[in-house]
Amino acid sequence: MAALINKTTDIANASRKITDQEKADAEKNNLTPHEIEIARDAIGVIVNPQNPVQQLTLQQISDIYSGKITNWKELGGEDRPIVLLSRESNSGTHVFFLANVVRLGNSNDKTLFSQDTLLLPSSEGIMAEVRQNPNAIGYDGLGYITPDVKTVAVASKAGSEYVKPSVETANNGKYPIARPLFMYTPGEPQGEVKTYLDWILGPEGQKIVGQLGFVPLQ
Repeated sequence: MAALINKTTDIANASRKITDQEKADAEKNNLTPHEIEIARDAIGVIVNPQNPVQQLTLQQISDIYSGKITNWKELGGEDRPIVLLSRESNSGTHVFFLANVVRLGNSNDKTLFSQDTLLLPSSEGIMAEVRQNPNAIGYDGLGYITPDVKTVAVASKAGSEYVKPSVETANNGKYPIARPLFMYTPGEPQGEVKTYLDWILGPEGQKIVGQLGFVPLQ
């Protein structure tokens, strides 16, 4: 987004919507960001394969990441401290997870990640830590999750169906932690940029979306 506002990129990839402040900053710089939804994504909640916990509600995940639940035994697991992993605060995934999971979609909620949360700079870092730490919990986009970690099934509330993240469950709305993915251009796309975006939104580009573990628009 910073590159878009500073006019140093033709296309800005974003895993969240542009904020009102970013729009205002762009307009001060005499450009109007143009939003294109290019794919969808599910955010998987991941644990070490040795962890016996199989499913969590959104409220439980919120309580874990806000520091209200600190031991796996409170969730039916072993008597072990929970190690919290998150992307850094400038990550779109971090922003989405804070708003929609930690704060449960309540725009008036000011809950923050627990101060004990370890902020990691990459998806690969989260995967590596969960892979080697039986106490860890993390989250990441479906396309980044590797087979050697375990995704937990998530329910929107107690009593609801527990659903694992997948292309199918993200598309049919059953998985509760899903989001659109965007590209932004400085104004209406034209020329080669428009050609490229049209290709991404076409059959060939959307096929690659699916091959990379994300969710095609159709």
